[in-house]
Amino acid sequence: MSFGSDEVNFLVYRYLQESGFVHSAYTFGIESHISQSNINGALVPPAALLSIVQKGLQYTEAEISIGEDGSERVIESLSLIDAVMPDVVESRKQAAAKSHQIKNEPSNTVNGEEGPNALTNHTEPMEIDGSLEIASSKATVLRGHESEVFICAWNPTNDLLASGSGDSTARIWNMNDNSANQLVLRHCIQKGGTEVPSNKDVTSLDWNCDGSRLATGSYDGFARIWGTDGRLVSTLGQHKGPIFALKWNKKGNYILSAGVDKTTIIWDASSGHCTQQFGFHSAPALDVDWQSNTSFASCSTDMCIHVCKLGLDKPIKTFQGHTNEVNAIKWDPQGNLLASCSDDMSLKIWSLKQENCVHDLQAHNKEIYTIKWSPTGPGTNNPNAPLILASASFDSTVRLWDVERGVCIHTLTKHQEPVYSVAFSPDGKYLASGSFDKCVHIWSIQVQL
Repeated sequence: MSFGSDEVNFLVYRYLQESGFVHSAYTFGIESHISQSNINGALVPPAALLSIVQKGLQYTEAEISIGEDGSERVIESLSLIDAVMPDVVESRKQAAAKSHQIKNEPSNTVNGEEGPNALTNHTEPMEIDGSLEIASSKATVLRGHESEVFICAWNPTNDLLASGSGDSTARIWNMNDNSANQLVLRHCIQKGGTEVPSNKDVTSLDWNCDGSRLATGSYDGFARIWGTDGRLVSTLGQHKGPIFALKWNKKGNYILSAGVDKTTIIWDASSGHCTQQFGFHSAPALDVDWQSNTSFASCSTDMCIHVCKLGLDKPIKTFQGHTNEVNAIKWDPQGNLLASCSDDMSLKIWSLKQENCVHDLQAHNKEIYTIKWSPTGPGTNNPNAPLILASASFDSTVRLWDVERGVCIHTLTKHQEPVYSVAFSPDGKYLASGSFDKCVHIWSIQVQL
């Protein structure tokens, strides 16, 4: 068996990407020269590092549980840290051997069963919570991407689904067709006078309001505009490095992007030209969100949030209060309150009317990755339903917040791994959450409230 540092570095790089540490992955990729390796990332399956680590852990457990005579011994699960400590492994071996020796001595029955059987055949009753699993016959599996899929977005007017992947493509899936036909949007760059695949991840995409155009953002530093027929309409080149976020305004005449180059850019969607570039952040810009058709907020690893307006050379407002990088920001449906979430485990609500945050919501015990407002309350199509804010965290929970009172009203705890995405149904009655545990849960918000 042999392996090199390039292979280890690539697996670590992919693990950081898959775990949501996109900026850490970018920095690590630069320092370890990932782009210069000859590893074909499309052939490496998701969670490869975790898989090989898990196999190593299982091998160490097997070493402990299998005696010199080939007999199998019952042992407690080994933690990953314990498995890399020789003294702990050796003590576990000795304890398992001693326990096995005691069990093999003549014993009395336990609860009417012979001792060894009582210990090895006992199973805990399965917890029944009334949840419903969707039958595979009622699910459509979309196959085609050659690497992990980072993002999906429904077209607002047609049954089209867009997806972005690590295989340097975006795809448009026609869900009206039983065969789910796909258009492959290949992200290419100019090299030596010819177009070649960028080999960079497509990590952000957004449809315009009428569903006629799709914008994509890539780690190759370019934003692109596509038609629903898969035709490339414009290539937007001004960022110097990966694009982390990209959004259309409601009117559909501007696109907003955020990049690792510490800047945010407003693009003219019809010409593809940069209308204005904002360089107020001192570190990579991670997320952006429109407040109106010409004003927006941006957040960064510099722990700051800026509210900017087209045509102005200074921020309208700067919010400071987070003590670690700010991962996501979202304006409420009316554009009055701005929610932000951070690696400092807090969720904050801001208003342009005051300097300090309106609410500092602290309940999660790990980093908060993303947030979403419900499409309810004043100014929405569901004005009689209460406005709710959902937050998704690395602590494996989703929390629902009553922002008016500044309190957490429910904690959703079925996920076993970090939660990376949440989305409300258009009527606000349901919430979907997606996690690294490979599960999507659908919650009835009516029941929860």
